[in-house]
Amino acid sequence: MAIRLWMKRGLLLLLAAVIAISLKACDLSQFTTAEAATSRIVFSSLGDPKTFNPTLSQEYPNIFLYTFQGLTSRDGETGELIPLLAESWDISENGKTYTITLRENLRWSDGEPLTADDVMFTYRDVIFNEAIPAPSRDTFRVGEEGILPTIEKLSDRQVAFKLPEPFAPFLVSLAAHILPAHALQESVTTLDGEGNPMFLSTWTTGTPPEDIVTNGPYQLKEYLPSQRVIFERNPYYWGEGADGEQQPYIQQLIWQIIEDSDNQLLQFRSGGLDVIGVSPDEFALMKQEEERGNFTIYEGGPALGTTFMAFNLNKASRNGEPLVDPIKSRWFNSLAFRRAVSHAIDRPTMVNNIYQGLGAPQTSPVPVQSPFYAGPDEGVPVYEYDLDKARELLEQDGFQYNSDGQLLDAEGNRVRFTLITNSGNKIREALGAQIKQDLSRIGIQVDFQPISFNALVTKLGDSLDWDAHIIGFTASLDPHSGAVVWLLDGSLHAFNQQALPGQEPLEGWEAADWEKEIANLYIRAARETDFEQRRQLYVESQRLAEENLPFIHLVNPYNLGAVRNTLGGVNYSGIVRPFAMWNVEELTAIAE
Repeated sequence: MAIRLWMKRGLLLLLAAVIAISLKACDLSQFTTAEAATSRIVFSSLGDPKTFNPTLSQEYPNIFLYTFQGLTSRDGETGELIPLLAESWDISENGKTYTITLRENLRWSDGEPLTADDVMFTYRDVIFNEAIPAPSRDTFRVGEEGILPTIEKLSDRQVAFKLPEPFAPFLVSLAAHILPAHALQESVTTLDGEGNPMFLSTWTTGTPPEDIVTNGPYQLKEYLPSQRVIFERNPYYWGEGADGEQQPYIQQLIWQIIEDSDNQLLQFRSGGLDVIGVSPDEFALMKQEEERGNFTIYEGGPALGTTFMAFNLNKASRNGEPLVDPIKSRWFNSLAFRRAVSHAIDRPTMVNNIYQGLGAPQTSPVPVQSPFYAGPDEGVPVYEYDLDKARELLEQDGFQYNSDGQLLDAEGNRVRFTLITNSGNKIREALGAQIKQDLSRIGIQVDFQPISFNALVTKLGDSLDWDAHIIGFTASLDPHSGAVVWLLDGSLHAFNQQALPGQEPLEGWEAADWEKEIANLYIRAARETDFEQRRQLYVESQRLAEENLPFIHLVNPYNLGAVRNTLGGVNYSGIVRPFAMWNVEELTAIAE
């Protein structure tokens, strides 16, 4: 074992040297922070950004973590709600009017003033505009009818949001990015040949970076597809330190695109990256190299998010063609089938082999750090690894086995489906490989196909033609952020997605009773201002979700990250993304 480990490490070092020499697109030596004339932070992503338009973004990571801000946010250390572009807020006695006051002298990256007109434009004209598929709109829908707030300008620095009824998560929802009216207003009012706002095709990744007007600590400087995104300081950013020095302190960010997590690790170990997430299988090796590599590994507790497998429960058709093969659709919409699959997945082995013991089976869509989290002790079901129980559930539901042990449905069709995930993410690829093996033990053939991240996003959010997938959702301490997932028309209602604005319509879409009830619980919880009563509504939503398994949750790993010691001001967060750089404007360069 020791010899094999030594050989593996030697091979990793050799590969690091080869990659550093041969992969010009990934040559990061020019961006290392040590001895650089310009202070920089170099980090990486598995794929290219999908859009430069913050309102249309649905993926993580994204460029907007560094380029745009909203009115509010959460403190990465305490989890408390804090003002960003807002200076303060006032809530009326009846809880239905929120008056927001902006900071003084806010500016856009092009020097134009940022005023209440931009807040009005962002919400009234974009986020609340039903012709624009804004994911954040779902978090503002109030009551059973999903009524959106109205907004009124009171002065250049003040707006008032008026709600039809009290809405507990409203201030949290105000984290939505504020947009520049002077740069985007025309794109909203101008329609394309199909009658859709030109906004939908504005600020794509083909837009020159200098045309993107930002309000965050950084602005775009350069984008080279499949290579890197370069950010530079926003000269008009509002933040300043205790000594009055303008933030951010670091002059440039370099987001290097490295489409394989092994290559990301090699680049970090060779000094080409300053920040990297550490997967559990890398932890032991990285821990031994902390001192020699001049970095620190931070532990942020359980990861803030979910990793799951989901079947496509959509029974709809598009242009007369079913999104899902009707034979497979019958399997996927069988609760017994989904429960059998969950029982057949060996999560303890996933924890031990894929996560090296640095994680735990995941049992809820709400993160364990949240005060709204509910576990098995509150009636949320858990699916222990039990192949006999899985086979029993299948046979009771009319499935049968042939002489070769292959699973057939009641009509004699072989049970076989395609499972997709994003390529380059070795954890998800390993999960898919194990699920393929696990389900073969109950006679199911899984065709596992990792595909590019952008192709995956297109399938899940646009074409909707997929069988099953492995992916994850980000989360926050307040479950209402999941409204975009659980409301029936939510733009991330991934297991049974409706057509979004600008997409080809669907025929025959329908929702299950439990699906409707979860949506109703989220609506009721949003209007409930008493914490304990609100919590009980979310407990019930978690119980229903795990009973009906639209998402088959897998493993919740530990949140681990490595940061070069040449960066000062690091305050690693376990609750706000990006965990090592949530306070990017406060980070500093430390000379070696």
